[in-house]
Amino acid sequence: MPRRLRLCPAGYPLHVVQRGNNRQVCFTGESDLKAYAHWLRESAQRYKVQIHAWVFMTNHVHLLVTPLENMAVARMMQQVGRHYVRYFNHTYQRSGTLWEGRYHSSLIQADRYLLGCMRYIELNPVRAGMVEDPADYSWSSYRVNGIGARSDLATLHAAYIQLGSSKRERLSNYRELFQSQVSTELMQDIRFSLNKGLVLGSDQFQQEVEELTGIRTKPRKRGRPRA
Repeated sequence: MPRRLRLCPAGYPLHVVQRGNNRQVCFTGESDLKAYAHWLRESAQRYKVQIHAWVFMTNHVHLLVTPLENMAVARMMQQVGRHYVRYFNHTYQRSGTLWEGRYHSSLIQADRYLLGCMRYIELNPVRAGMVEDPADYSWSSYRVNGIGARSDLATLHAAYIQLGSSKRERLSNYRELFQSQVSTELMQDIRFSLNKGLVLGSDQFQQEVEELTGIRTKPRKRGRPRA
């Protein structure tokens, strides 16, 4: 079966997940995380990709990004992956692949799902039982979006900026969103869209993306086609 074509048009946010091969560990300590962040920042700047949210877990990475040019995310992920694998193999005297084939991605309808997707990403360490408060996890964008820390990686999305007329108001309103967990329905929708490489959005939005890209955005129905 041929690979599904990437949905990566300029100006549309994209949720990206890159996992270790067979769920193997990709980051063993702070030096590894710093190295990955360094190449991610360089690659994002080179290929004109804005990064709005992220979390680096032990064996996978979540990113919420907006490419400013078509297919910029694919080029960014290829470069950062290549640099990091070379570093990791050299550091730990190993060879071979590190990542689980192609990364997974899902195009996001910003006004409907972007803030929910940010919460889903930044709550990963909480769901994994690593911390009780997302602010306690260093390698997440929550400290930027919820606390106001500075980061060279971060570009605030318009949907986030609309949370308030001042930085203080935006931070307070964003933290308020974390008073409740991401709903089971939203988590299922996010994961299904990621695994299938589909669009997370309304029917109208999916139609808009289909017309823009010429790529089917809805899963095909199961079963044999009618004669």
